[in-house]
Amino acid sequence: MTDIQKRTMIKMAALTAIAAAALVGCGKKEEAKPAAAPAAAPVVAKAAPLKIAFAYVGPTGDGGWTFAHDQARKALEKEFGDKIVTSFVEKVPESADAERVFRDLAGQGNKLIFGTTFGYMEPMLKLAPEFKDVKFEHATGYKQADNMRTYDSRTYEGAYMAGVIAGKMTKSNTLGVVGSVAIPEVIRNINSFTLGAQSVNPKIKTRVIWVGEWFNPGKETEAATALINGGADVLMQNTDSSAVLQTAEKLGKRAFGWDSDMTAYGPKAHLGSAVINWAPYYIKATKEALDGSWKGGSHTWWGVKEGAIDMVNVAADVPADAKAKVDEVKAGLKAGTYSIWKGPIMNNEGKEMLAKDVVADDKFLGGMGAYVKGVEGKIPGAKK
Repeated sequence: MTDIQKRTMIKMAALTAIAAAALVGCGKKEEAKPAAAPAAAPVVAKAAPLKIAFAYVGPTGDGGWTFAHDQARKALEKEFGDKIVTSFVEKVPESADAERVFRDLAGQGNKLIFGTTFGYMEPMLKLAPEFKDVKFEHATGYKQADNMRTYDSRTYEGAYMAGVIAGKMTKSNTLGVVGSVAIPEVIRNINSFTLGAQSVNPKIKTRVIWVGEWFNPGKETEAATALINGGADVLMQNTDSSAVLQTAEKLGKRAFGWDSDMTAYGPKAHLGSAVINWAPYYIKATKEALDGSWKGGSHTWWGVKEGAIDMVNVAADVPADAKAKVDEVKAGLKAGTYSIWKGPIMNNEGKEMLAKDVVADDKFLGGMGAYVKGVEGKIPGAKK
């Protein structure tokens, strides 16, 4: 074999080996690529809690008006948990200082603000256009805006039920009321208390001493003492502390708790407490703020029917017929079949307030400015 032939055979063998290797490679299965890791689910940011603030005219420990509002605030926290954060400022005067407080509350990021006394109406109304993203709620007022509405409780229903009990329990036929400030709300309560008493005892007379403030235990004590010294043996109040009940306890007379259950402040004197439950309204308002259905420019006025007003812890020595009458009134108010303000009703100057069989509407009740027959004296010109 020549050298040329050998070289040709070697070249052919090399080419054959290369071709075989190529065929093996072509027949080899491609290894599976590792599966891609699943994409991480997008992180949904948890909604920030709704910040809610309350402004109180008195201290939370007053046992009455402010205490009732603060109990409702606590009920809100229990109802909505971490969906909300609440705060409050107590003892905010009904003055120019209130505007500063509300401005601060709005500036701190509170988006729902409750002002819980009549005198906050104008400051809140002034600030509403400036803080359009804040929802303002004003208690006992009558002026609204696009982002401000008003709410109230029919406290006169509780006053009327207290009157029914007082009319049965008095021995002197003279009742006493410690009044705060002479606005329709308070006048309406004094009158309703008197009408309730007269419904079971036509001989009733009511005397009123005004203290010109919502919370001043010293003045309330002085007024209660003066009423008792003047012959009143059953007292009611439209002030915020427990001083009236405590004074009655000390002087051996009877009285009612107001706004909250005050039994513990004067257990021997206590005839019952006309209480307000603000929680149903506060829960409603907060739910609307959370779900976007809150709307301003309206007024809500709730009473026994909605669970906002009640007479509780009636004393054991109150006669059965008086208790039955209270239960009848309460049931009728709840059903909408009982009218407290139904004519004929005369004022204490002998003029007709409501004609026979006429039932007062909310406009009449909201603008009340005269005493009914049986209430002695004249209404002072002070405003809340």
